[in-house]
Amino acid sequence: MLKIFNTLGHRKEEFKPLKGKRVSFYQCGPTVYWTQHLGNMRAMVLADLIRRSMEYLGYKVKFARNYTDVGHLTSDEDEGEDKMAKAAKREQSSPEEIAKKYIVVFERDVKDLNCEEPDYKPRATEYIKEMQKMVQKLLDKGYAYATDLAIYFDISKAQDYTKLSGQKLDKNLAEAGKGEVGDPQKKNSADFAVWFFKAGAHQNALQTWESKFKLPDGKVTKQEGFPGWHLECSAMNLALFGATIDIHMGGIEHIPVHHTNEIAQSEAANGKRFVNYWLHNEHLTVDGGKMSKSEGTAHSLAEIRAKGYDSLALRYLFLQAHYRSKQNFTWKALESAGVALSNLVSFVARSRATKQSRGRISKEFREKFIGALSDDFNVPQALSLVWEVLKSNLKDEDKLTTILDFDKVLGLGLDKIKAEEIPQKVIDLAEERLKARQSKDFKKSDELREEIKTLGFEVEDEKDGYKLKKT
Repeated sequence: MLKIFNTLGHRKEEFKPLKGKRVSFYQCGPTVYWTQHLGNMRAMVLADLIRRSMEYLGYKVKFARNYTDVGHLTSDEDEGEDKMAKAAKREQSSPEEIAKKYIVVFERDVKDLNCEEPDYKPRATEYIKEMQKMVQKLLDKGYAYATDLAIYFDISKAQDYTKLSGQKLDKNLAEAGKGEVGDPQKKNSADFAVWFFKAGAHQNALQTWESKFKLPDGKVTKQEGFPGWHLECSAMNLALFGATIDIHMGGIEHIPVHHTNEIAQSEAANGKRFVNYWLHNEHLTVDGGKMSKSEGTAHSLAEIRAKGYDSLALRYLFLQAHYRSKQNFTWKALESAGVALSNLVSFVARSRATKQSRGRISKEFREKFIGALSDDFNVPQALSLVWEVLKSNLKDEDKLTTILDFDKVLGLGLDKIKAEEIPQKVIDLAEERLKARQSKDFKKSDELREEIKTLGFEVEDEKDGYKLKKT
């Protein structure tokens, strides 16, 4: 039985998909205006681990991860400049070119981290018509209203608006009617924009589309504009999966604003529960502090590679903390993760070189592995089982097969490790030595050990065999 910690209920719940063993899974992807830092990349790996875990447990997952290439303002409170426009000015380019550039960087990074390719990679700019249809639905149902600057969602009309965040709605509405400095026509200070008009603060917007909306008073407004950030995920989910999806994942910072607003507008427009299971990952810190561009701690995967580290060493590091736990990045921790990964790789390479027969997956360890994954995707516990397998009395071929099976979830690319190149002469001497040991001819066994050593290899005895490794 798979149990998931559902942010909506603030407890672990038995997972029951909408359609048998089929799962719809959506993750909030990057705003593609900059190279994503390691905290963002950890979120991508964590979602990949959850997807792989579910597939290992027998679910058929359809996974979507979006690209925000318009509408995300520099403030989550409907204020500031659009991030894409800001990046375009910074690099003297167009928003389209900025998106193209940083999507390429992002996709290279997630590939290097061995994340599986999503089934869907929707871009906000590809779903403008779907967003406009949702805005019109909200207007028709009385959940939205227009000012001279934008169309807003009226949170006072939402059913249980703060059910995800647990905030007090009275506090959000304390300044109702006072409006914001940017738009005094807003009814409630916490109302959020579903569509911005190219007017006022956004008259210089670089990305706009023609829009036509029928307002509650019967009037029709025709203006250029662009969508609110929260709207894109709702519209794309509806188009890809329907009104209700199984799992929606994102960072904990999205709980009070972005995801709360997604729920409100989706359920108001569609009249159905939006998401059954909300998953939220915790933050990655650096040397115990928040990642910061100004302080030079918002490291990227390119920096990791430039310092000579394997990208998969970073993935191994991410395996060591639960998705709902904070994790601290240090170069020392990355170094340790690299050593551990190297040891695993060496075992796989040696075993493939010396063990010709195919082993069996350990039933005992597999049951423990499934138990860890079924408990809210406890990947750190699952990872620890790999080392238990290595220390166990299993035959080497069984250890190898079991670990490669586990790696379907861990994603360390161990299945791609080639056999260590051990000269046939060394293997022949090792086999001869094994026979000598079995016949209790220890003098010959010692002589063969020394001969193997002169060829640059060391032999380690095991209960029913041996290991070879370079000295």
